[in-house]
Amino acid sequence: RQANEEYQVLANSWRYSSAFSNKLFFTIVDYDEGADVFQQLNMNSAPTFMHFPPKGKPKRADTFDLQRIGFAAEQLAKWIADRTDVHIRVFRPPNYSGTIALALLVSLVGGLLYLRRNNLEFIYNKTGWAMAALCVVFAMTSGQMWNHIRGPPYAHKNPQNGQVSYIHGSSQAQFVAESHIILLLNAAITMGMVLLNEAATSKGDVGKRRIICLVGLGLVVFFFSFLLSIFRSKYHGYPYR
Repeated sequence: RQANEEYQVLANSWRYSSAFSNKLFFTIVDYDEGADVFQQLNMNSAPTFMHFPPKGKPKRADTFDLQRIGFAAEQLAKWIADRTDVHIRVFRPPNYSGTIALALLVSLVGGLLYLRRNNLEFIYNKTGWAMAALCVVFAMTSGQMWNHIRGPPYAHKNPQNGQVSYIHGSSQAQFVAESHIILLLNAAITMGMVLLNEAATSKGDVGKRRIICLVGLGLVVFFFSFLLSIFRSKYHGYPYR
């Protein structure tokens, strides 16, 4: 569905372009209605973007590298320009969902402040602000902005053996599931660091502090090692463990 939306944006951008001509046609084949077409092209997965030249059979470069590049309309337009010399300027219809969401958020915050106008001590709660800041940091460092810009698939299912990959094998791309995994790993490592700091600075029972220290150390060592192994799988030849 998401790939189809981007494809429709691209096709409509060409359809209503001042440079529109019959040099390029866009078409869609749905698997439920055209399984024979998929079988003829030896394709057993969707979505797939292909370019059919006016003469000869499609080459390897005529199949869009969806897993590495994603399916954003801008990326598809660049690929089409490389294959056909037809340059399409992508025009997206206005989307007011972000504006509406921001207005609702401001209204919600404003209403909360109004209801709590006689007791606003929670605004000065350092723990609350720290948690909010960490959420933003985890989202940014895990690659959520890259996902928003590129629109990669959630994961990849190998059509030959049915195996699902949640970690992209290249350092130039990622899956949505991969960013979620990285986010959780970073959160676990941070929790371990917080526990280590708590064990060092608190003045409670020594035995309890020792347990907190060991738990924190275990979280940091285990999950950072897991994070590093993922990094090594994407950046082949990385020498450190």
